[in-house]
Amino acid sequence: MARAFLFVLDSFGIGGAPDAADFGDSGADTLGHIARFCEEAREQALSLPHMAALGLGVSAALASAHRLFPASALLPHSFHGAATEISKGKDTPSGHWEIAGLPVPFDWGYFPQTVPAFPASLIEALIDEAALPGILGDCHASGTEIIARLGAEHMETGKPILYTSADSVLQIAAHEESFGLQRLYDLCGIARHLVDPLNIGRVIARPFVGDAASGFVRTGNRRDLAVPPPEPTLLDRIEAAGGRVFAIGKIGDIFAQKGITVSRKASGNDAVWDEALRAMNEAEDGDLVFANFVDFDMIFGHRRDAGGYAAALEAFDRRLPEAFAVLKPGDMLILTADHGCDPTWKGTDHTRERVPILGLAPGLRGGSVGLRSCFSDIGETVAEHLGIAPGPYGRSFLGEIRA
Repeated sequence: MARAFLFVLDSFGIGGAPDAADFGDSGADTLGHIARFCEEAREQALSLPHMAALGLGVSAALASAHRLFPASALLPHSFHGAATEISKGKDTPSGHWEIAGLPVPFDWGYFPQTVPAFPASLIEALIDEAALPGILGDCHASGTEIIARLGAEHMETGKPILYTSADSVLQIAAHEESFGLQRLYDLCGIARHLVDPLNIGRVIARPFVGDAASGFVRTGNRRDLAVPPPEPTLLDRIEAAGGRVFAIGKIGDIFAQKGITVSRKASGNDAVWDEALRAMNEAEDGDLVFANFVDFDMIFGHRRDAGGYAAALEAFDRRLPEAFAVLKPGDMLILTADHGCDPTWKGTDHTRERVPILGLAPGLRGGSVGLRSCFSDIGETVAEHLGIAPGPYGRSFLGEIRA
């Protein structure tokens, strides 16, 4: 039996990226600054005993040259390390694709920090093709802030809210009831083909509900329309070898459904946990369960909520024994991240950071896998574990942790 379970804690960076200054992120450290916040503001240490038992403290020391947690006894058959991103962006697709064996060596297209942010020709074409009365927003913004500010006007006028960020993204927010969920999806489909010439990574549908009196709340019906990976990823290679890929959360959207056998959406980390555990129990020899836990990034990182991020990490950690209990000899569980989103950092965008590699594999010796020079080492390790031929990027560390 050889199965693999790859869990991405979206934005759980551990600092130390050697090129952080190139992104304006020198000193950013999502884990380190959350731990410091807990000690200083909460007056209670960040408590992640199960991740610590996989080697989180050692991983953080590798990445950032400082020790955040007291020495912890490591679980037998566990392994730990840290990885450096080589893709040119610090966005979600780049991080996930690189984890799956495909770094992104090219520059995505981005929208400028101006008002308006979008080219007039793009907006004119979108209004014309979608028969819109106009648009609102047209700027860089936090999703929750711009919905609170423009939600009522959107409902009155029928004009969707368009905004972007430091990522290569066009986001469209609309009310599920007054505008219509399917209409929002159709609008994003139109926008997707319009931004293709601009090399924009994602168009994201951001539905919300509520009203001006009670407030507006984004729903779990988000949909990402991403550019498909330009080369085969680990997911394609697993399917080609006869295995199945279970995509949990937004994984299917990130890979434009390429290499996905079963896609299961879930809203919120607990729901992702439930679906991931269900898939783990269904997985057979040669299968991969690939899950994204988005709350860390979407709800706490971008909103710069260090206390909420800390609580979410602790809640995730409390559920880890449920995954440990599913593991059988021949299984491999890896926890990692796609980028950082330091909640103490300036602005609301992702931060360039190294990411942890934390794993458990009954039957393997385990130990340190060191500081990896590319996220793709993670995907190549999964490939070797599942008996898949190596890809062109990255280097497996499986030989370093074998018994």
